Amino acid sequence: MVHVAALITFLTFMVLSEALHEPGFCAFYEECGRNPSLGETLIPPIVPCLNYSRARAITGEHYRKLKAVCPILDRGEGNTFACCSIKQLTSLEMSLTLSKAVLVRCPSCAENFAHLHCINTCSPNQTQTVNITKVMNVTTLGKTREAVVGYQAFISTSFADAAFQSCKNVRIPATGGFAISTMCGRYGAKLCTPQRWYDFQGDSSNGLAPLDIDFQLIKDGDTAGLPEGVIPYNGRALKCNETTPTGGQVCSCQDCQESCPSVPPPALPPGPFRLLGTDGFLVISIVLLCLLIFVFLFYLFVCWLVVYQKRKNKEKTTHQRKIKDQNSNDVTQRVINPSEVTWLDRNSLAAQAFLSLQFQHWGTLMASYPLTVLLLSAVVVSVLSAGLKSIELTTDPVELWSAPNSRARQEKDFHDSYFDPFFRTNQLILTAPGRKGHIYDSLLFGQQNFSGLVSKDLITELLELQKQIQNITFWSEDLNRTASLKDVCFAPLNPSNPSLTDCAVNSLPQYFQNSLDNINAKVNMTELGVTKEVDWRDHLIYCLNSPLSFKDITDLGMSCMADYGAPVFPFLAVGGYENDDFTNAEAFILTFSLNNYARNNPKFRVAMQWEKHFLKIVQDYQKSPDYNFTFAYMAERSLEDEINRTTAEDIPIFMISYAVIFVYIAVALGEYSSWKRILVDSKFLVGLGGILVVACSVLASMGFYSWIGIPSSLVILQVVPFLVLAVGADNIFIFVLEYQRDVRRPGEKREEHIGRVLGNVAPSMLLCSLSESVCFFLGALSTMPAVKTFALYAALAVLMDFILQMTAFVALLSLDARRQDNNRCELLCCVKVSTQRPNKPNEGLLLPFMRKYYAPVLLHRYTRIIVMLVFIFMLCGSLFLMFNVTVGLDQELAMPQDSYMLRYFQYLYKYFEVGVPVYFVTKRGFNFTTVEGMNAACSSVGCDQFSLTQKIQYATSYPDLSYLAIPANSWVDDFIDWLNPGSKCCRLYTLGPNAGQFCPANQSAFLCGRKCMAVPPNGVLRPSVEQFNRFLPDFLGNRPDLQCPKGGLGAYDKAVVKDESGEIIASRFMAYHTPLTNSQEFTAALQMARELAHNITMGMRKINGTSEDFEVFPYTVTNVFYEQYLTIVPEGLFNISLCLLPTFVVCCLLLGLDLLSGLLNLLTIIMIIVDTVGVMTLWNIHYNAVALINLVTAVGISVEFVSHMTRTFALSTKPTRVERAKEATATMGSAVFAGVAMTNLPGILVLAFAKAQLIQIFFFRLNLVITLLGMAHGLIFLPVLLSYFGPGVNKAVLLQLQQAKEKARQGLEMKNSMREFYDNLSYEDNEIKQDLGLNTTHGPTDTSRPSQVTENHKEERIDKF
Repeated sequence: MVHVAALITFLTFMVLSEALHEPGFCAFYEECGRNPSLGETLIPPIVPCLNYSRARAITGEHYRKLKAVCPILDRGEGNTFACCSIKQLTSLEMSLTLSKAVLVRCPSCAENFAHLHCINTCSPNQTQTVNITKVMNVTTLGKTREAVVGYQAFISTSFADAAFQSCKNVRIPATGGFAISTMCGRYGAKLCTPQRWYDFQGDSSNGLAPLDIDFQLIKDGDTAGLPEGVIPYNGRALKCNETTPTGGQVCSCQDCQESCPSVPPPALPPGPFRLLGTDGFLVISIVLLCLLIFVFLFYLFVCWLVVYQKRKNKEKTTHQRKIKDQNSNDVTQRVINPSEVTWLDRNSLAAQAFLSLQFQHWGTLMASYPLTVLLLSAVVVSVLSAGLKSIELTTDPVELWSAPNSRARQEKDFHDSYFDPFFRTNQLILTAPGRKGHIYDSLLFGQQNFSGLVSKDLITELLELQKQIQNITFWSEDLNRTASLKDVCFAPLNPSNPSLTDCAVNSLPQYFQNSLDNINAKVNMTELGVTKEVDWRDHLIYCLNSPLSFKDITDLGMSCMADYGAPVFPFLAVGGYENDDFTNAEAFILTFSLNNYARNNPKFRVAMQWEKHFLKIVQDYQKSPDYNFTFAYMAERSLEDEINRTTAEDIPIFMISYAVIFVYIAVALGEYSSWKRILVDSKFLVGLGGILVVACSVLASMGFYSWIGIPSSLVILQVVPFLVLAVGADNIFIFVLEYQRDVRRPGEKREEHIGRVLGNVAPSMLLCSLSESVCFFLGALSTMPAVKTFALYAALAVLMDFILQMTAFVALLSLDARRQDNNRCELLCCVKVSTQRPNKPNEGLLLPFMRKYYAPVLLHRYTRIIVMLVFIFMLCGSLFLMFNVTVGLDQELAMPQDSYMLRYFQYLYKYFEVGVPVYFVTKRGFNFTTVEGMNAACSSVGCDQFSLTQKIQYATSYPDLSYLAIPANSWVDDFIDWLNPGSKCCRLYTLGPNAGQFCPANQSAFLCGRKCMAVPPNGVLRPSVEQFNRFLPDFLGNRPDLQCPKGGLGAYDKAVVKDESGEIIASRFMAYHTPLTNSQEFTAALQMARELAHNITMGMRKINGTSEDFEVFPYTVTNVFYEQYLTIVPEGLFNISLCLLPTFVVCCLLLGLDLLSGLLNLLTIIMIIVDTVGVMTLWNIHYNAVALINLVTAVGISVEFVSHMTRTFALSTKPTRVERAKEATATMGSAVFAGVAMTNLPGILVLAFAKAQLIQIFFFRLNLVITLLGMAHGLIFLPVLLSYFGPGVNKAVLLQLQQAKEKARQGLEMKNSMREFYDNLSYEDNEIKQDLGLNTTHGPTDTSRPSQVTENHKEERIDKF
């Protein structure tokens, strides 16, 4: 039998080889039946009969059919010859219809494609271009005939190349990819060539070709090896920018580069600011440094000249006298004439005297009734804190960082209200490092590299994990039944009633329809005489390059489409490949997409439950010792979960931090004059009371805002207590230390003593607290919700803290002073000690150290110069660094260091090849139903060259500038293509009850014989307004399949929104960004997309009938997070400027319009902020909303470091600026150092152990920088600055002091006169005289003492203003 078969085959080839190749003859004619060598195919494989005969003249219906299908062969009725029957023309028409469905966008391409197949099938000179290579016997209706099942087609390379060039750029709008990728088999669009393109068309294994066609591409003039008589077909192929003979227009720019107008590339982003060929900010900083140093040195030189002139003039004026200062230094102080006192000096004195007197009365009152005050304070705090029962914590990042009226938020609300919110993503990225790859020698595709990951066992393991996740079930209280994935999944092709297989799950096993049998399938296949086994690898290679195919080209005959009916693009299934070498990928990507329900929708909680189970399965799988993957994973809820988790875990760190601060305050406030009185003189309860005052102020603030419905956030819970603690602790230290350093006057009650001390220090406390509170209230003008709510909570908390310090803390100190006066121990109030309290001021250790050592060294003439130069350099250096600070916040920083999300972000940036989708959304006001409207939106033939989709296409040509990688899909284009009568998509029933209605492509042509639209005379198909409105719903509801791949269900059914009148009020066009890896790229992509959308808007508004408020905007799910970085620099400058304003105004007002003190105060705070931002650059702390909150906080803390010192200096009566600076540094500097610096630092250092990176960076690092710089400027720079440029002594204060001393002197002289009077009395006897003399001897001493005390007290009170 083998010999017989070989003989038959030999004779067949002998017969075929004897066939002549001459003009006017056919090689085959008429249909013989189904190809017996093919199994199941996508369309019936009907093959022609072997029939060497002359071409037939065709007429009548035959002619009209030929003219419709192959107009290229039309020579007029009676003169037209062909080698195909009507049946063949019908089959050819059906085959071309499938191809035209994806090529019809470019008429010349579709024409060239049909051109060649018409030549092969119907040319009257068929034998000259075709050589039969294989025939088989086919029996149909009992009749056996020889059928052609394989032939060679000879084509010139010039025709083949031209035809390929006309088609290679034709797009599929629904996917943004190229049509050629579905027609080039395993090679895809990038590796496709004319030969590979024709090879795929002639491969019967693709499910579309009915027989094998071996296309031979012959170079022009090359006849070597050609059968005798064969002439390669060398017809003229149309260029894509040419019209077709049937009236088709030139292809659009999107499908044909030759049709594109000359479009200049987008403008490059502005380069760095440069001057003199280098960094412009560096040049400016250096120039400013030199200028400031020169001005300072020039000032020193002028001062030296003035002093030198004074030294030459040694004469003393009569109005000068020598006095001794507190350090026994000789100084010169001139007598003040009342006429010299200005109104500003009088206002300043009056303001200080008024404030001091009022606070003195207030303090005395509060200290007199401590229990009542504490009770009333507790009631007020309790009432306000009761609002906490209805507190609302905002954890949604969108609500925190995006203002409701911001552009991105409004765009998101618009998008989500008209379209479904972007689906919830649950994803795994799996790798298998260390596994050795292999080279697979494929029968069809040659040698292919397979990575160690892409192996059968790992694909099977991935499928098992996928099915385990897909089969998640759980009880849902919201649904009151068992729920599963199908209840919440995104099902694009069956959204109303999805089954489990309708859920969109994108993964590599989807190329095998999630079937283990398909993965294990294998079959022997013969190709070019070579027989080899083909298996899952051949199918995978094909599908990765042709994901839209319904059947591969192997004998396996499996589809590439996912089980839910849509394609899975390679970049959604694998990652970490180069140059489309998909089988060498380093990562599998498994994605489950869920519907994104509103938070108040019960199904939102169901989705959250499913994601919880998803995470549990994945985490359990990760713990299993049997798994072979190294992978990262995330659920949509993961970001919020991890932030909440780390916040809860870091609460103990904050508690420890507060405990450390409390212990420090309790210890530092004590007096410790004797170890026997430690329990008496300690201030444990006072420190605890101070902490409680801070806590109550925070609780009252939070409760009040909860009452009025302003939500709180975790940022507020973490930052506001720290801020108020810094402010409150400073005020507590200033008050308590001043009380300890002051001695109670004779006859003065304890309550009066406390009131007097409060009168001395409360104006300074008011200055700082009021400045900070107004600062934060103005900061609430910010548009960022997180910054706004923080500012509101902080402002009220600071204000409440001051109020409670003026009431509850004064009362608490009064009780503690009573205990201390009675020598009772703390905590053990019943226990007394016998050691009495020394009747002298307790200066502690810090005040003497700063007075004797620190202040003299700091204010030495050479030290001051060095300090000024160093801080000028710091300012200029920080100014340069400030312009180089990185703006943004990478999302991984919101995660704790042990979060699984960090690995996910790492894998995401490493393995993903495409970025997030971006939608270009149109609003109401544009008429898509008109021809002009369609042309302004589409990108196919006849569309405007600068239409909506065309401009997006231009942008994708420059991905590095536009951040767009894949052009937008277009429902307008696909709708027009769907209507094209050349395809089977849009037909109408002609029979049955549905006659006249839309007929799907999968219905029989017998039932649906009428097209929706006729062939347009000009080749440009555009529906009328009536047709547009009639057929658009049918298009949007039509499920795509092989017969009609242009159906809009899944791709566009939710992309078009119409109102009740039928007007399109919203639509969207989806493109893809390039991979974006950090906040700077996300921000730049947003900015470029908005510029592009604005350009599109301006173009579409020019169309007649378009509303003036019509708009196109870009929407990406991440826009709401990154929009803030477009404006955060000016926003930050605005907020900080608003915060700085009250520090200047309040300082000036409370110091009696002392402008110079206010300006120096403001200058120092500005320097602290500038230096802080400079250090942020050095320490890699990015500038963002969290940093802005801390910078606003920095203004408040800086006020504490600066304002107390400025006020003390301004009210000092020392004769020189240096002496006044020394006094301010010693007295107030010690309190500020103990109260602010040493209170903050221990608590901040504890935060270094927090798990959350946000806390480590923005609360530990940044607060440490703020505290250290505030301390450096407040305790080093400011005293030196005041010693040079501080305001002069208030002459009104000097005059008052001078008058008080003069009054005391006059009183002393009067007492001396009285003594002389008694000495001269003569009517007393000697004994009485002796007694009187004795009394007179002691009298002056005793009587002068009250005068001396009074004088000292008056001078002291003036010094304390």
